[in-house]
Amino acid sequence: MIDFLGIGAQKCGTTWLYERLAQHPQVRFPAGKEIHFWDHHLDRGINWWIAQFPETAPDVRKGEITPAYAMLGHEAITTIRSVAPRVRLFYSMRNPIARAWALSLMVLVRAGLSIEETPDQWFIDHFHSRASRQRGDYLQCIQNWLAVFPEESLQLIVLDDICADPRSVLIKLSHHLSIDPLYFAAANLTELSQPVFQGPSYDIRGRLLESLRDLYAAEIERLGCRLGRDLTHWLQWNGMRYG
Repeated sequence: MIDFLGIGAQKCGTTWLYERLAQHPQVRFPAGKEIHFWDHHLDRGINWWIAQFPETAPDVRKGEITPAYAMLGHEAITTIRSVAPRVRLFYSMRNPIARAWALSLMVLVRAGLSIEETPDQWFIDHFHSRASRQRGDYLQCIQNWLAVFPEESLQLIVLDDICADPRSVLIKLSHHLSIDPLYFAAANLTELSQPVFQGPSYDIRGRLLESLRDLYAAEIERLGCRLGRDLTHWLQWNGMRYG
């Protein structure tokens, strides 16, 4: 049976988490990082999903990280708890302004479009699209999952913390997943800090940055209250590419 489930969010460091956890001797991803059963493959039946996590040694933890699961509805989340009531959950977030920009760039590249030739309105329409808004509404995603699972089942991770102190993030996650934290405590910090799967990166045009600030200002404030931390620096980001 599955032991842990990474539920999102997209463009928020989930591939980094996957790569680091996959190196741990007590962690297995039998079917890879993303299975997408609950959002794309329900027709295969729940027994198919369960079969993706065959029994292993008692101290080994098995799971998947599918960012799209953050947006699952109440019925799917309730079914997951009925099937795996003790599953440990984690959810990673980043500045939603930077996340929305990163997602738009990924969509742009996949569509074969050039950023230089793409007008501001294309980006603004994408920022306001249902797909982008849902993925960036962290607070609603958290509330949906905690309406079904107890709060202690879910660990929240902020990309800022991964960048500032990756070792501490992984040690804390190890305790949450009941795996040996000493593996990450002894790991090479330079290797832990290496980014994984960086997408295309460009500075944001001024008009687009203002559009995103207006779009997410209220949500950033509410999320900061929920997390008990000051996130105003997210609004102050100057739109320059990361790294």
